Amino acid sequence: MSAGPHRAEYLDDAHRHEVAAERARPLWVAEWPTWLLIAVIHGGWLATLAFWQALGAPLATVLMIWWCAWYLSLQHELIHGHPTRWPAVNRLFGQAPLAVWYPYRLYRDSHLAHHVDAHLTVPALDTESYYVAPAAWAGMSAPLRRLHWFNKTFAGRLLVGPAISIVTMLAEAVRQPLRGDWRYVPMWLGHLGMLATMLWWVDSRFGVAPLYYLLAIAYPAQSLAMVRSYYEHRPVAQHKQRIVLNEAGPVLRLLFLNNNLHLVHHDLPSLPWYLLPRVYRARRAAYNARSGGFHLQGYGALLREYALRPVDAPVHPHLMEDGHDVASHTAHV
Repeated sequence: MSAGPHRAEYLDDAHRHEVAAERARPLWVAEWPTWLLIAVIHGGWLATLAFWQALGAPLATVLMIWWCAWYLSLQHELIHGHPTRWPAVNRLFGQAPLAVWYPYRLYRDSHLAHHVDAHLTVPALDTESYYVAPAAWAGMSAPLRRLHWFNKTFAGRLLVGPAISIVTMLAEAVRQPLRGDWRYVPMWLGHLGMLATMLWWVDSRFGVAPLYYLLAIAYPAQSLAMVRSYYEHRPVAQHKQRIVLNEAGPVLRLLFLNNNLHLVHHDLPSLPWYLLPRVYRARRAAYNARSGGFHLQGYGALLREYALRPVDAPVHPHLMEDGHDVASHTAHV
């Protein structure tokens, strides 16, 4: 059974009543926490640039990394229908290329495709999978295989994870028109035009060079955002057991807008970020049972255990040679 991006699955009657009650609350209607978040992120990004000299480059750079990583989390909320019911309005607050690398429309399309839970972790089906199909692995060079192994370590995900994602995305952007698929070309032209304008303005107005913004701000921001996705999904037979419940600390919960409670989000993708912990606390035991024990006590545990050791293999372990069928046995953390 699979679901679209805005449908909850496998909820018992009690849970459905809880969700209905949450949606009836004033916060669901007004969404003032998300409006506040929009103001804080955009305002903080601009204020940090405005006071760049007073803050000093080291502190200002750290703040900009935070704002850009937080902006990626905000874009995720906008994609899922917040703070308004109108996608065109929500897009206005996430279209600017503050975090540089991903056009908003591309992120939206690929992320909503990722929400077909039955496809999670399966290469070529899950748009956010970090696993490689056996056939693709067989054709890889030894250096590329080592790169994928390194990307399965916590340090590797921070250092090379963004580069792998960016290069893969750009390669596909080039291949698409060569195959006769021009649907994303206007999107890319618009994104690159906005990015060039933003980098020119940041340089001429605040003295932050474009290369510095790309390498010292945007790339580390992408690395920070990838902390959340490190071992966020695992390849097991039951697709709900592929989704982690990570009880992270308050700083990273805020940065990731509670998306660390990832199984709750996949169950209820239209629930706003500030209600996810409440729903999780109400049914914590049931959620952990449904996750098959895929439960982590923060990202520090992953860092300590897998800083330089792969969390698992880059080749999808239960994928048949045809690339479509997942084995019926369950893996354990």
